Amino acid sequence: MKAGRIRDAASLEAFCRGRLHTAGLVAAALAAAAAAGCDPLVLDEAADARTPVPALRLTARRLGRQMMRAARATWPSAGLDALAAARPRGAHQPVVLGLAARSAGLEPLDAAYAAGYENVSGPATAAVRLLSLDPFDASAVLARLAGPLDRVAARAVEAARRIPLEGVSALPAASAPLLDITAEQHAAWPVRLFAS
Repeated sequence: MKAGRIRDAASLEAFCRGRLHTAGLVAAALAAAAAAGCDPLVLDEAADARTPVPALRLTARRLGRQMMRAARATWPSAGLDALAAARPRGAHQPVVLGLAARSAGLEPLDAAYAAGYENVSGPATAAVRLLSLDPFDASAVLARLAGPLDRVAARAVEAARRIPLEGVSALPAASAPLLDITAEQHAAWPVRLFAS
């Protein structure tokens, strides 16, 4: 936003659409795989491999650690306890989200939707706060992304279903280099606006 790439509802929608099909797809697939019962430690390593920027890895683990605390308090499970013990500094948030969904009795598709939606709703909320974008315009952007979110969630679940035969290479590895670059730049600011 500071660079002027997001100025209005149209540019917000373009940004969110791109994010949904890259970082959102990867997060949705990781969450769906964790919810399907795939090994969360293997998924966490796969998340590391798909997150080339240290600032984003650190943020994903920090957010994962925070989510883990809430999930263990709300839906206690041996799976959450085991992951928390194996990754005391935090596992990647999408992996924790998927495991929390599994612990809550949800399906992989539910986890994929949650991860995908989070990837577009966060920037929409930030645009309302930082740009004074009309909240109804931001909501309209999210509504227009409902169809693409359906397709991303379905692709994520399909990738998760292939893991038992193909391994984690079945997971998408879409990237968004500009997101990576700006995350590193933002991490270096003396006053940061958001962690993610």
